[in-house]
Amino acid sequence: MPKARYTFELPAHKVEYGQEVPVRDLTIDPQAQRTLNEKRAQNIANNLVREAVGSIIVSKRADGDLYIVDGQHRWRACVLAGISTIMAEVHYGLTQAQEAILFLIKNRESHKPRAIDEYHVGLTGGVPLFVDTDRILKKHNLTLGSSSTNGVGAVSGVLQIMDRHGAQVFDRTLTVAEEAWGRSAESWDGMLLGGLGTFIGRHGDLVDDKELARKIMDLGTAAKWRSEILSQSSRGGFNNSGTGSRVTTAYRLVVNAWNKGRRAENRIEA
Repeated sequence: MPKARYTFELPAHKVEYGQEVPVRDLTIDPQAQRTLNEKRAQNIANNLVREAVGSIIVSKRADGDLYIVDGQHRWRACVLAGISTIMAEVHYGLTQAQEAILFLIKNRESHKPRAIDEYHVGLTGGVPLFVDTDRILKKHNLTLGSSSTNGVGAVSGVLQIMDRHGAQVFDRTLTVAEEAWGRSAESWDGMLLGGLGTFIGRHGDLVDDKELARKIMDLGTAAKWRSEILSQSSRGGFNNSGTGSRVTTAYRLVVNAWNKGRRAENRIEA
């Protein structure tokens, strides 16, 4: 497995544990948080056991205001249940961007936020992975989060390409995809981008992008490629029908497209 190119970093700072904080004094910064799900908070409130609420994570800013970094649904449940205080782990001296990074670090292993929430919070935090992703998408006049002619819905797939192979590979992947399949929602399919990105990431120094786009285009539209990927993946059985297997299938199809018409000594091995 390739080593991740991007990491989350946070400066040393003061932290106090086990602090009892009035719930009315707490604030949410939506740019440094996932979207609050009121129904989820109400469900927690309906079955709330105060002794089991645990400790939330709070940032005390320079102006004295307290912002929730993690635990907003438990905080909201306490509000709904009429509980006046909550225990907190309080961090001091963080900027808004650093609060966003702390949120991502705290949610890496458990209660992981939706990929699109992680992306937006990461942008607020100035995390290079998300900032670089945003820069490349804007270069191609694309947004992330919903599938359309100008939008890529495969958030996790895009971030995986960026993390494993870097911004240059992601940039080339989008360029080749558009040249091969045109500008449409189908062109930005996560399986297609994943397979193409893997190919360029592994063999990009051996490949001319314009030639690659022509060879891919010769084998059909994005819809036809997607259909073939799903068909080949399903033939591999239940254990081969997941996203990872489909990206691998897409990668192999790109390898086959590039190798078509080439002598054996000039072919790329999948």
